[in-house]
Amino acid sequence: MTRVVLMVYAAALLPCLACAKRTAPAIVAPVIHEGIRYVAPNDDGRRALIEAWDVQTNKKLWELTVFTNRIDPTLEEDVQWVFIKALSVEDGVLLVTSENARKYQIDLKTKAIKESEPRLSQASQAVGQHHDIPEALKRAIANGFLAKDYDVSFHVNPFYLHGDFNGDGKIDIAVLVRQHSTGKIGIAIVRGATNKVTILGAGTAIGNGGDDFEWMDSWHVYSKERARHAAGETGIPHLRGDALLVSKSEAASALIYWNGKRLRLVPTRRLAWAANRPVRRIQN
Repeated sequence: MTRVVLMVYAAALLPCLACAKRTAPAIVAPVIHEGIRYVAPNDDGRRALIEAWDVQTNKKLWELTVFTNRIDPTLEEDVQWVFIKALSVEDGVLLVTSENARKYQIDLKTKAIKESEPRLSQASQAVGQHHDIPEALKRAIANGFLAKDYDVSFHVNPFYLHGDFNGDGKIDIAVLVRQHSTGKIGIAIVRGATNKVTILGAGTAIGNGGDDFEWMDSWHVYSKERARHAAGETGIPHLRGDALLVSKSEAASALIYWNGKRLRLVPTRRLAWAANRPVRRIQN
């Protein structure tokens, strides 16, 4: 009888354990500036909150939402939460760092919030420091194909990948970008043959991926050769060129591929194993 009870209890407990996929957020050390203690409670996965408390009276003076997390209803919600990781104060500005390394500046007098992000002018310098960066990406940045409306984003490493994404035999470049006007994350694909730039996300919707790839925390090249060998096991579409596997840890992944007319995004969990495969490196 006891064995039966334990089996029933375990069966009831397993779904709860399956849902608890994300670890608890870090406990952020508060900072004190001019008699006010600034705290990040990290108690709401949908928004990142800062509270200001009077040190002497221990009275809360105000609270401010630094950023919100867009929730995709088709994915597990808890793994989409992003919390605050660190606080500091410099020259009357509260510096906030999120778990995904995005940085925010809060003017403590006006409570105005500004996000810090390397601009393309800085990106050009960063690109110049790496000898293995493809010339196509250097030209796209230098010639202003991206600079008008987008920044290069460094929130995921590596920030660019390469592959023959449309099957024309030329090497294309995929680089992470952030739209100036909205802050939305996406991917810019620079065609090796023409230098033409195609934007996915970053304000331009593609399939179930939406118009913001902020949910993505890893990406890899899924080669057409690998797809050819694995097609019977995974049921992936026929690939004319290499594809991009974009993923959210412990949640889901999606394949971005060229179908002969346009780029498509197909959500899939069965390709998650490929995330542990080595990323293809550029051959000079």
